[in-house]
Amino acid sequence: MKPTFDLSLYCVTDPSARFGVEDTVAKAALGGATLVQLRDKDAPEGAFVALGQALVARLKPLGIALLINDRVHLARPIGAAGAHIGQSDEDVATARSILGPDAILGLSIENEKQLEGVDWSLVDYIGVGPVKATATKPDHAPPLGWAGLSAICAAAPVPCVAIGGLNASDVGHVKDAGAEGIAVVSALMAAKDPTAAARAMMEAFQT
Repeated sequence: MKPTFDLSLYCVTDPSARFGVEDTVAKAALGGATLVQLRDKDAPEGAFVALGQALVARLKPLGIALLINDRVHLARPIGAAGAHIGQSDEDVATARSILGPDAILGLSIENEKQLEGVDWSLVDYIGVGPVKATATKPDHAPPLGWAGLSAICAAAPVPCVAIGGLNASDVGHVKDAGAEGIAVVSALMAAKDPTAAARAMMEAFQT
């Protein structure tokens, strides 16, 4: 059975996290983060698996799912709830075949054209962005802006989470655009107080 997941406040990790990835995620979870994605393109596989397992141990008792960015084949060894893939990663069918039917699978969408030709029976949600320019991913696609986000949210057949240069002040725009959540990296990973930052975003999202 597929685990439930909540896109409201989606925390994406960064290796440069202020308090280290594990502790920063724990602090963000305490503030209300609802979903976590482990993303580290450069970590050796063994270190990545160990960190993933540590995060699962922290998050599972809280009912928060952990997803793995890109390295789909490591989701099961880690015990993660699923994975998230980008446009340059494995195709959706391959990712689903590796994960199995009961895992969560997310897909990055950078423009409306990328919605075409996707087998939506295999995808659980999409990450839409970047909405704004973001330093955490220097090679990102052109920013969509709020109009672009709204258009994709309206056209997508699965739930959408907005990502890319966002923080608490953007929550109202994200909701107005039709997204079910806000995904952030620096707004939590670089925060002086990740718990307070997460709480502020969740409070904004719930009003």
